[in-house]
Amino acid sequence: MKEKDTITPLARGKPNGVLTQVLTEARREAEERLRRTQEMKFTISTNIEDVHFKGRARVNEKKLSDYLTRELDGRGVVDTNRDVLLEEFFKDPTKYIRDKGALNEIQASGHYLSMKRAVKGEVIFDEDIRKLCDKGVNNLPGRSLAAAEVKAAVHKSTKHFLDAALEEVRNPTTTIAPEKLEGYYESVYNARWHHVVEVSDGKGAGMYVREGEPPQSWTYKKVDDTLEKDDGAEQSGAARPRLMVLTPDRGWPYSWKEDESTRDCYVNCEVERAWRIVRNDLTEWFSPHRGTYFTPKQRLLIGTPGIGKSVNAGSYLLYQLLHYDAEQLPMVAYVIGSQSFLFDKTTKTVSTYRDNPRIEDVVNIFFFRGVKGYCIYDATLACRQPSAGLPCKGWGMIVVTPPDKNEYERWTKKMDATAIVTNCPEENDVRAMCIWMKRNRPLQEQAEYWKEVRGRMNNVGPILRSIFDKQAYDDRIKACQQAVDGSTASELERNLGIGCCYLSNDNDLSRKLLKVVRVRRGNNIESPLNLLVSPHLERETLSRLDNEMKQSDFIFFCFEVLGLCPTIYY
Repeated sequence: MKEKDTITPLARGKPNGVLTQVLTEARREAEERLRRTQEMKFTISTNIEDVHFKGRARVNEKKLSDYLTRELDGRGVVDTNRDVLLEEFFKDPTKYIRDKGALNEIQASGHYLSMKRAVKGEVIFDEDIRKLCDKGVNNLPGRSLAAAEVKAAVHKSTKHFLDAALEEVRNPTTTIAPEKLEGYYESVYNARWHHVVEVSDGKGAGMYVREGEPPQSWTYKKVDDTLEKDDGAEQSGAARPRLMVLTPDRGWPYSWKEDESTRDCYVNCEVERAWRIVRNDLTEWFSPHRGTYFTPKQRLLIGTPGIGKSVNAGSYLLYQLLHYDAEQLPMVAYVIGSQSFLFDKTTKTVSTYRDNPRIEDVVNIFFFRGVKGYCIYDATLACRQPSAGLPCKGWGMIVVTPPDKNEYERWTKKMDATAIVTNCPEENDVRAMCIWMKRNRPLQEQAEYWKEVRGRMNNVGPILRSIFDKQAYDDRIKACQQAVDGSTASELERNLGIGCCYLSNDNDLSRKLLKVVRVRRGNNIESPLNLLVSPHLERETLSRLDNEMKQSDFIFFCFEVLGLCPTIYY
């Protein structure tokens, strides 16, 4: 019987137990696929094939035997056609079902005709997908921006479908509604200003807290594509700003999830420098004299872990971007850790997005509406590189990152991003922070607190995360000391990379013992240079090396520690 490919007829209405189970399972699977299809929401960055099928099984990839079992109660199933795909079956039905009477019955059914049309449609769509992919187009934005001849190369049915899909994702009613954070936009926008001034009286420098924004900030001079502080422009004896403090009622985005009590954003000359560079980029972007093919600059803000890049630099950039001309820059996106926030300067609202829709999809929607914006991506908490979908066309972006080459190198090359290397806070910056923290306390208490913090800074370096809290300091100094004592000279020399630029900084020793400072090499392009983080750890490390290294190697290593290399900007 098997050898003759004979069809075994089944009594209608009395299927055997095995077939009943097959049909029940098949229908259950179909219902589950339908449920997933209805729930699935595609986004503007989803590839074109997924947009078309929305999670459904491909019709032309189904087996003929499954189709006959599910739709026609198993009529026509034989051993030789069990593994035949529907696409092959519809090319030559008589090849796979030789019983003419049975084939005529199958072909006369509505199921057969609808399935045949579906397979033909998928074959056409697959052909169009290949044409688009050959031209580098694999998602809706890519097709929208493609040349006219690329768009015209597909069939009309494909064109109409993709046009409708693009319109759907552009329409905000088709996306999942974000969570609105009431009152948070106003909190950041209306953050209160204070500043600490430094006044020299000939015997030393005194520091005093003042309300409001300082009358004048720091002066900078252009060096290559960035800036450096111009100390020569400051007037001798005049009250100079040492630190600016911004305080919103509800804190900054980095603390909204944890509801932390720390609400102050400390702005020293390094944080202000980062904003000035970004502001210059925006000025160039919106200049009427920019070229036809001008694209916004992408930046990396690189600095030692724990010095306040998220708390201070990220928060200050957000504040200033919200105050930038709303007509030119109506949107600001802020991504930190698993949280994404979108600040709408037109409606003065802030929304939070989680996974679906992703922030890059939302940003792309605004781009297609012609809305410009800027994205701050904080990679210090994300522990991953920015998504390949960021930044979208027409938006600027800055990535805040530790000096770990592995974290940012791929994205930097892809987007042609330029580094802004931020130095650690100076001693007087930290002193000004202490003055601010103890501003309402007696002078004696202020002096004692500064003495305590200064001692901690001498031991572990200007790591703001570790010097203001005793427990955090104790944990840090213990970990640093164990790192030095538990390492051999060869391990210290190999893993620290002192005096090197752009070294991968992803090992435990480097995170505890090193800081980065800004240097300029070659064409005045700034780069991060690795140095030991504090005088105490420098002595401990050199002592350890002196005991184990040959004298010539130790002297050479000391030259690296002293930073005998191109200009360093402390």
